[in-house]
This record gives sequence, C-alpha cells and structure tokens, in this order.
Amino acid sequence: MPAVSKVLVVGGGAAGAASAILLAEAGVEVDLIEIKPDIVTLGSGITLQGNALRVLRGLGVWDRVEAAGYGFNELGLRAPDPAGTLLAVLPDARTGGPDLPATVGMPRQELARILHDRATQVGVKIRLATTCTGLDQDENGVDVELSDGSDGRYDLVVGADGIRSWTRRMLGVMLETRSTGMGIWRAFTTRPASVTRTDLFYGGPSYIAGYCPTGPDSLYAYIVEPAQDRSGLTPDEQLTEMQRLSEAYGGPWDEIRSTLTDASRISYTWFETHVLDEPWNRGRVVLIGDAAHACPPTLAQGAAQALEDAAVLAELLLTRAAVDAGLWAEFTARRYSRARTVVEASVQLGQWLLDGERGDVPALMGRIAALVTDPA
Repeated sequence: MPAVSKVLVVGGGAAGAASAILLAEAGVEVDLIEIKPDIVTLGSGITLQGNALRVLRGLGVWDRVEAAGYGFNELGLRAPDPAGTLLAVLPDARTGGPDLPATVGMPRQELARILHDRATQVGVKIRLATTCTGLDQDENGVDVELSDGSDGRYDLVVGADGIRSWTRRMLGVMLETRSTGMGIWRAFTTRPASVTRTDLFYGGPSYIAGYCPTGPDSLYAYIVEPAQDRSGLTPDEQLTEMQRLSEAYGGPWDEIRSTLTDASRISYTWFETHVLDEPWNRGRVVLIGDAAHACPPTLAQGAAQALEDAAVLAELLLTRAAVDAGLWAEFTARRYSRARTVVEASVQLGQWLLDGERGDVPALMGRIAALVTDPA
C-alpha cells in the first residue's frame, strides 16, 4: 500500500505536474494548485535532454511530446564570424537511452498543455489562480489553508512552486538565490529550413549565441550577455537590442534575424542559481524542482532535473509503506548529490566564459552526460 493516500502539489510546472500524474495514476488522491490563472501561457522554447524524455515517457506523454517537438542527435559549433563558419558537428549524448533522441526542442506552452491534459486524464484535481496561505503539520499529516478560502488535510505537501517558492518561505527555509552574472535574451520565432539542430556560437560581443528547433515551423533563439538591468526597455526596444546583438553572428543567424519582428516574443532574464542543503523536506512537506535547485540553462538540464525529482519522489511514495526517515534518506541519497553536481557544472561552464578562461568544456559535458544517463 502506498505511503500516502492524499497529496497536495503546489505548483503546476514540470516537477509539480509530473509528481501529480505519477501519484494519481497509482490511485492517490491528488490536488494540484497553481498561482497563475493560466498555466498554458505564451512562452519561448524549452530544450529537453534524453534523461528528461525518459521521465516523460514514464508519464505516458512521449508520443505527444515527440509530435509537438523537434528531435535531433547532434550539436553544432560555429565561429562568431560573418559567415557563421561551422567548426564541428558533434554527436550528442543520448542520455535517455538509444531509443530516444538525444534532445527534443519544443514550445514551452505545448509541454505545459500536454502535462496538464495528462494530469486531468488520470484524475488530478487542478485549481488555477490558487495558492497555499497556511501550513500546520504534525507527524501524521498537514493541515492546509488555501487562498480561495478552502482548507484540507493531506498526507504530504509537495512544494514545486519554482525558484521563489512561497512554500519554502512558509517553512522558514532560508536560501540564497544569486545571479551568476549572465543575462539571456530569448526569442520564439520561425524556424528556417536550414536549422535542424542546436548550434552554439561561443565568443564575439556576447558570451553565447544559439538556437534550438522546437517544431516543424518554430525555433527558440537566444543570446547570452553580461547580466544587466534591462527593465527600462520597452518591448520594441528589447526587440531592437536583440536584433543588434545578433548582427555579430552569421550563417543561420542571418535567416533567424529576419524573423525577429514580434516584440511580444522577446524576453530577457538573468541566470540565477541555488541548491538547498539536504534534506529537502521539513516533516511532511518536501521541496522539489527549482524550489530546491535552480540550474542555469548552460547545460539544458533544468527541466530534466525537476522531472527526475518528481519520478524518484513518486516511486518512493508508491513503494514505501510510510513517510518516514528511511524514505527521506533514500530520496536524499538519490537526488541531492546528483542535482547539486549538475547545477555546479552548469555554473562552472558559465564562469569559464565570464572569466575568459578556456575550460575543458567537452570533459565537463561528457561527465554530466555520463552521470544523467543512469536513471536517477
């Protein structure tokens, strides 16, 4: 018999939705609350590595993800010159196994739609525009108050509510989230026929310029620069700035640049990071995903690590008889060191660029690929 029969999941992103799906499939009563009024919002693209695809297959959504996204098995490296000279094409590690692509790019909103449709299908009760306003737990459960005025008692609360987790704050957990010193321009736009994989341009006036195909007709393009305050720019000014920065990069960027015409499809954020010290639970409330470990996108492992958290947590809750110290010890053993290693490697890759240091990028990427190829 599962260790839990009724669970509240706070946060409807990848970690929260995956946890809810896996538990509800096994007969656990699951409520999922999300503070946003619409979880399927317009966004840029998302890059999913093979270990993320392995979890998505376990959720029963791989066919839909494959149809909505764009899979590929190579990584291109190009020079930051007017021609965008192709320097190398490298086989990408198939960390989810040989029967899955190395990488799938897809629109972020499509992934959210697929996960929420699946959650509804397996019986998760989803409430949008709702958050948790009170937690009071004892050794047997958690009494919860919600922003819509309702309340309930749960065997477990899963805090999957992101980098600035309100659940974490309610628990009194202090965690420093810091900027890594990099900012990223993102654009969601039209895919030129010539773009069939991710290519990375290191150097030039920006640290990285890259792109990832996200579907038959769509693409996610990005430029990484020193972190700075861009909040004063209007949407049109943001568009102009990304166009300007992209002019240093040639090859496929010449085609991509011509599609950068919609200011509503441009965004700018800083790279931020943190790793919560073990354990990630406080009694019967546990933090997963970005609430516990925020991973800069330099290794494209943020979603994968969040999904792995969900898969391991659900497995333990469904195979253990009780929510006890043994369960949390195994969860920590399987997730803490692995997630911390991935975050630290992602930060290191960016730090080499910040310092102008020629680090051993292939060795770092190979080490992380070997780590995440083994299931969590």
